[in-house]
Amino acid sequence: MIRAVIFDWGGTLTPWRTMDFRAGWRAYASLRHAGDDDRAAALAEALATADSARWTAIRDGARAFTIADVLADAAADHRDDEHAHALAAYRDHWVQATHTDPEAAPMLRALKERGLRLGILSSTMWPGDWHDEWLRRDGVLDLFDGRTWSSDLPFTKPHPQAFRAAMDSVGVDDPAACVFVGDRPYDDISGAKGVGMRAVLVPHSEIPAEQQVPVDVTPDAVVQRLSELPDVVRGW
Repeated sequence: MIRAVIFDWGGTLTPWRTMDFRAGWRAYASLRHAGDDDRAAALAEALATADSARWTAIRDGARAFTIADVLADAAADHRDDEHAHALAAYRDHWVQATHTDPEAAPMLRALKERGLRLGILSSTMWPGDWHDEWLRRDGVLDLFDGRTWSSDLPFTKPHPQAFRAAMDSVGVDDPAACVFVGDRPYDDISGAKGVGMRAVLVPHSEIPAEQQVPVDVTPDAVVQRLSELPDVVRGW
């Protein structure tokens, strides 16, 4: 019997939106080195390179990382007042991609009404409190029994430890009693099925080529809209 449904965040609970991640770092660097265009451009490029390298490295070892790691990789000092203002500009750039799918709240309530535990497991370098604030803004934070952000973990998806941490957060210890819903065949579907969960694919994300990993895996179900999920889970 299914006892819990755990969701990916970006591209699943939030609709996929193709973003210029370099623009986010340019926003950071332009405030970090205000008035010095050359230094700002060099810092933005170093940060974008470090950011991309960290995400690409997940394919090899699934090591989790944080914004602080990216800054350190780029040799960017972040212990002064300029950093705080610059980080706020970086975050503002990404807010447009953080809005929860309008179908999420009614879908989540329908699952909770059946007594299912609900969780999130997201591969993210952003602090958990950023995510919680956005979920609170959209009125869905309190619908989750557990929220697991890889920025708080040593490993991210598809590493088994990440999925077990998400199970722990919702209080379910049997992977066969869990469903994972995500948009990435490698990170989400193969990772979930690798630990014994059922897996549902939401197939609308344009995953960057450098983050893709060919994988021979078949989801247990595919949904085009989040509103379809309660009926899928009901059948299990």
